[in-house]
Amino acid sequence: MNPLSTAISRSSGVGTSWVCACPPSRSSDSNRDTWNFSRSTYAAVSPETPEPTTATVGVDSGCTSRIRSNHAIGLLFVSWVTPPSRRAGGAEYEDTSSARKGPAVPDVAPQLAALLSRLIGGELPVGLRAWDGSTAGQDTGPKVVLSSRRALRRLLWNPGELGLARAYVSGDLDVEGDLTEGLRRCWNLFRSGKLRRPQLGASEWAEIVRLAVRLGVLGPRPAPPPEEARPTGRLHTRLRDRAVIAHHYDLGNDFYQLVLDETMAYSCAYFTDPAQSLADAQRAKLDLVCRRLGLRPGMRFLDVGCGWGSLLLHAAEHYGVVATGITLSEQQAAHVRAEITERDLPAEVLLLDYRDLDDEPYDAIASLEMGEHVGAGNYPRYASTLFRMLRPGGRLLLQQMSRGEVAPGGGAFIESYIAPDMTMVPIGETLSRLETAGFEIREVRAMREHYVPTVRAWAENLEKNADQVPPGWLRVWRLYLAGGALAFEENRMGVNQILAAKTTVDGRA
Repeated sequence: MNPLSTAISRSSGVGTSWVCACPPSRSSDSNRDTWNFSRSTYAAVSPETPEPTTATVGVDSGCTSRIRSNHAIGLLFVSWVTPPSRRAGGAEYEDTSSARKGPAVPDVAPQLAALLSRLIGGELPVGLRAWDGSTAGQDTGPKVVLSSRRALRRLLWNPGELGLARAYVSGDLDVEGDLTEGLRRCWNLFRSGKLRRPQLGASEWAEIVRLAVRLGVLGPRPAPPPEEARPTGRLHTRLRDRAVIAHHYDLGNDFYQLVLDETMAYSCAYFTDPAQSLADAQRAKLDLVCRRLGLRPGMRFLDVGCGWGSLLLHAAEHYGVVATGITLSEQQAAHVRAEITERDLPAEVLLLDYRDLDDEPYDAIASLEMGEHVGAGNYPRYASTLFRMLRPGGRLLLQQMSRGEVAPGGGAFIESYIAPDMTMVPIGETLSRLETAGFEIREVRAMREHYVPTVRAWAENLEKNADQVPPGWLRVWRLYLAGGALAFEENRMGVNQILAAKTTVDGRA
């Protein structure tokens, strides 16, 4: 349970709230929630009290006092300016927070900055401006702008990355200046130990709630932005995987044409010259893959997770292979089919799950940045499928992102807005799984440094075409690309090309 959800307010007269520091139990019916208390510790917080005063209340006989509310947050917090009404057998709280604008509080930003500084153990690394126009934090560089109280309400309900992401995507929170620099400042200070990640116990929550009451930010849980993914069903079923892929890749081919280059390659490029254009760097990557696979005219080539067909089309056009690609995205498949027809290439694209592949073995297989999406539990099946679909003596080129054990899905923002159900693992774990499936690892090439200019080129394209992107999705992609480029730059994520072979019975590769 979110610690915030255990903060239950009781009135002790006008000007004081009692904040529960122990979790009560909860039961529900179709109309209202009921919270039951037996013995809990409360902290009295009021504008006149500089520090919380604690007291233990309750009865040991098993009796419970009951508080009901139609909205949990209306129950959880009662502003000190409005004492609750009382009824026999409990207290009824009316939820007026969605309409109430809150008391006029001068200098909101300095109060927030003071609290945040105590929680993180140092000064804010960026500037801060609140909805009342007050400012705090750094005078130069990026500035976080809280356009409404709802930004803080989102953080109260979801402390941490998800709350921040929801506030940013919805527009309740914005960043003036360089978003990448703002993220870099924060991450560098936390990683170096100069700032600490907040550890929120009962006393910290009491302080947070007291300030929240004073600022008038309390209210019902805001709805998530519509851009947030809400996959249902069991993890990595065919139906769920298709829905997850559609959330990200079926934004529309027109959108991706604004962000990607003319090759429509949506994976790490290969820069042979710092001055190289993104399109040329992507073609260099496609040539690198084809050469490492040893593609020759007439070979049967399979691209698993073919995207918009950049590799599939390149291999068929420039290396003379008979190419087949599979994808779960209808929009991608439509794009590739149109390109195949226009160029008159010996290729096809199938709307197919990799688990349903049952064709004859291919001479060469590639899968670029698709393995992250199959899930840890399904990876052995993914690897064994690639092995089964490759003829003896054939080669596999796998390009895949890697990450340590922390946030293998990329974190709450990535998992909620970009790639739900994604799993990234250390490169050694991927190699082990491929060897278990039967592959011989022939070569590994680290590509991490190449992803930084790739992602930043996408970000430049996004900004050039910002007026053609819906505001919510523009914010999602700004945050996605800024954070992604930094993750590769700072070696918190990697990407590698793995060349593997299915040897013949006499060991030839």
